[in-house]
Amino acid sequence: MTGVTFLGMPAFPVNAAAAVQDSQLRFNLRRATHTIRGKRASAVAELPDWAELRTAGRQIKDHTLRNLDRYLLQLEEAVTGAGGHVHWAADAQEANRIVAGLVKATGETSVVKVKSMATQEIGLNEALAAEGVTAYETDLAELIVQLGDDLPSHILVPAIHRNRAEIREIFRRRMAAWGRAAPDGLTDDPAALAEAARIHLRERFLSTKVAISGANFMIAETGTLVVLESEGNGRMCLTLPETLISVVGIEKVLPGWRDLEVFLQLLPRSSTGERMNPYTSTWTGAVEGQEFHLVLLDNGRTGVLADEVGRQALRCIRCSACLNVCPVYERAGGHAYGSVYSGPIGAILTPQLRGMTSELDASLPYASTLCGACFDACPVAIDIPEVLVHLRGRAPHPRAERLGMRAVGWVLGDPGRLGRAERLGARLRRFAPRRLPGSLSAWTDTRDIPDIPPESFRDWWGRTDGGAR
Repeated sequence: MTGVTFLGMPAFPVNAAAAVQDSQLRFNLRRATHTIRGKRASAVAELPDWAELRTAGRQIKDHTLRNLDRYLLQLEEAVTGAGGHVHWAADAQEANRIVAGLVKATGETSVVKVKSMATQEIGLNEALAAEGVTAYETDLAELIVQLGDDLPSHILVPAIHRNRAEIREIFRRRMAAWGRAAPDGLTDDPAALAEAARIHLRERFLSTKVAISGANFMIAETGTLVVLESEGNGRMCLTLPETLISVVGIEKVLPGWRDLEVFLQLLPRSSTGERMNPYTSTWTGAVEGQEFHLVLLDNGRTGVLADEVGRQALRCIRCSACLNVCPVYERAGGHAYGSVYSGPIGAILTPQLRGMTSELDASLPYASTLCGACFDACPVAIDIPEVLVHLRGRAPHPRAERLGMRAVGWVLGDPGRLGRAERLGARLRRFAPRRLPGSLSAWTDTRDIPDIPPESFRDWWGRTDGGAR
């Protein structure tokens, strides 16, 4: 069982500096993200009302977040009325305790899992292992990560950092320890790898009596949960076991079925570049022959909700479109972010959920060029650059930096002071260093300083017609 976690990782610059030295990783990321990006662009271009759908998605999410207490209580009532059981978890520890207790109450020592970022967020697999319960991932990419004793590096494709040859070797070395061994003579042909995973997992589906899932959406008016996936493993987990436990973040609720229609157009196109997912599973409460438990997870979300700027991160529908267009993610990869939520959305969501209590969390708002590509790609119009700048303002800053910014603000706050500073700078321009001293050298070491013009704009303006107007 995996013991690898994101806990204790150093700050993003340290992680990224090591990652960019891995040429194979950069090749894998570039090839995968550009492929997904191209498919998404084609799928989005088919809809003439994409901008209107995007606006509708943003408005629905914002309305729901403003009324989250009401919709969550409505959801609880609907799920309970349909025979399900609802549990409230304030944090990861409580959620893990609830799930472990529910599994142990069945007498089982293993569970199968649908791909779920919420359970990765809380470290559920490790918590279950500590209680003597083995969790088997059934999503193909998650299976690769688990067998490789690895960490996910992408929201949609957790094993995006692996190529086919690496996956074949992982299957050949590790499958037998987790169940049925890989077939002899396994090649790196995608169809062969998929077939090996299918045979390996089929035994788990047919023998395991407890399943754990997340959910893409929850419908408050009916108590219905919705899972979108592409492989069918989710459908097997949701229907075959005798006990189903779903761990879902409280922000995943939607008011009604009409709202879901908007997101069933936005999510598949933004994530996989498809018009619709191959499998869209919905269930309401307990179905015949199955016991259902819903664990509603807070784990920092109400704190995010209290921030008027930062709360827009809770609109996220986990499509990963922002990762696939981000130049920083493409070069550094997902592990550098030190969280299951990587890329631009991870840079704003992770620090807020965790409270910016570590050096890594404080560094994540700076893991961006602020180019704005993430905002353009986001199907629910999360202004990620705005939140990044907002979080940078909340992060601790060295005293020298604070004093320097205060001095700059004082100069820029008065036209007379600014003019005198520019004239002084013009006289001293020939003394401008090509490399700044001390900690400031990190800026000049990675940037080319432009040549300083012989005349300032202010002086040019004053001696030309512009100054006479």
